[in-house]
Amino acid sequence: MKKIALFALAAATLFAVSCKKNDASATADANDASYAFGMALGSSLKETQVAIDYDKMLKGIKDIVEGKETEITLEEAGMRIQAAISQAQALASESNSKKEAEFLESNGKKAGIVTTESGLQYEVLKEGTGAHPKASDTVKVDYVGTLLDGTKFDSSIDRGQPAEFPLDGVIPGWTEGIQLMKVGGKTRFYIPSNLAYGQSGAGGVIGPNSTLVFEVDLLDIVQ
Repeated sequence: MKKIALFALAAATLFAVSCKKNDASATADANDASYAFGMALGSSLKETQVAIDYDKMLKGIKDIVEGKETEITLEEAGMRIQAAISQAQALASESNSKKEAEFLESNGKKAGIVTTESGLQYEVLKEGTGAHPKASDTVKVDYVGTLLDGTKFDSSIDRGQPAEFPLDGVIPGWTEGIQLMKVGGKTRFYIPSNLAYGQSGAGGVIGPNSTLVFEVDLLDIVQ
């Protein structure tokens, strides 16, 4: 039933963000609140990857809010939600696995692409001149992370601040890949799902069995 609590979590997150902005123009207008509730619900639904019939969803909302007799019980609703989420995730997992296998096979044949024993693929965009980090080191990097379709899911550059992290505290593809670099270098990594977030994925953007693409600038070895 964890997914059912996503709506409450999404609403709380949006509320927390709004509190930080100290917007003096905010009002208790019903239309504004209704749209805000829709945003919170949409944020939650997007993570599930379930195809939504919005007319049926709106009817379910209205029946509950207006105290009308519902077509099913809340317990039955919870079971249907879980079943729909499981089915959507299974379909996404199968689709992503097929895309991953086809991409890695094709990509591995391209000039300049190196495939390691683990299946990690990479290409050196700029050769570094400094030291290689060890798995026990903390490194400073700039990076951009995307999916195979180009969807960006993370970027230290967009945040305007390099990231620092211990190499033994990240996904296996990063731990292996960054050790292949030298300080001052830039590399593009193609990380198979088994070296990333596997079948679980990581939230709504990174689905199950997703291949991740990272462009990484190794700026320094912090320790």
